[in-house]
Amino acid sequence: MLPSFLSPVSAFGLYLRRCFTGAGLSSYTVDVDHETTVHFWAPTNRKAQKPSVVLIHGFGPAAIWQWRQQVQFLAPHFNVYVPDLIFFGGSSSKSSERSETFQAASVGKLLDKLKVEKFQVVGTSYGGMVAYNLAKMLGEERVEKVVIASSGVNMKRSNNVALVQRAELDKIEDLLLPATPQQLRKLMSLSIYNSPQFLPHFLLNDFLHKLYSVNRKEKKELLRGVTIGKDETSSLSPLEQEVLIVWGEQDQIFPVQMARELKEIISKKARLELIKEASHVPQMEKPREFNNILLNFLGGHS
Repeated sequence: MLPSFLSPVSAFGLYLRRCFTGAGLSSYTVDVDHETTVHFWAPTNRKAQKPSVVLIHGFGPAAIWQWRQQVQFLAPHFNVYVPDLIFFGGSSSKSSERSETFQAASVGKLLDKLKVEKFQVVGTSYGGMVAYNLAKMLGEERVEKVVIASSGVNMKRSNNVALVQRAELDKIEDLLLPATPQQLRKLMSLSIYNSPQFLPHFLLNDFLHKLYSVNRKEKKELLRGVTIGKDETSSLSPLEQEVLIVWGEQDQIFPVQMARELKEIISKKARLELIKEASHVPQMEKPREFNNILLNFLGGHS
């Protein structure tokens, strides 16, 4: 294990924080109720004339590792809010709840505390499931538009089984909560279209220690607590809002056919944008294309 002053991951984490502060965001922590504390990034100086957008990260490292290039791109146009979901980053809870609806309710309570009345929401992967539930809970009066990126909101049990088989692992947590360099390489190979092939073991171990070692018990409970994908039929009910679905054409976590199926059921006002030569994290693999698609859909203050 590398000490922090020699850790490439710790050094890059400091760089990410500087990127967020450089984009005009500050780090805050708030008790949203008597059990739950949420860490989040928000505008240091909120501008009343700007619309608000909430970015919800996926299952993996904290939010700053997943949204850097979107925060830098969107901040001139929006008041950008980036929460860490419960048991990620600096967010925690004494509650026994572990579902994606609990995550959505916690984000909703945060936005109530911040008096963010109307906003648009973007969620990637697990965060897309949270974004869907947030939009469902609060309705189009508060959540004006929804972006679902690379997220199996319509996942069925067979999709889950197929993912474990593609990963050639025993269970889903071995993929999404890697504990060894081999498991982390597998996650990267499925998530990134041009996955780096020659990362040294010491760097992979640094990633594992700094990004995947905290709250492992609770994160396993979160995986078991996901309500989507338990049955072979999807019970997804449509949203009222306009919905943009963004997907990497080569996604091996949630194959692109799921995106096409999702478009037909999530909203009468849904559109689908596919990004070539991208897998499960197009916001990181093809940030310029992803950002332009996003801004075109969301609008924003120039």
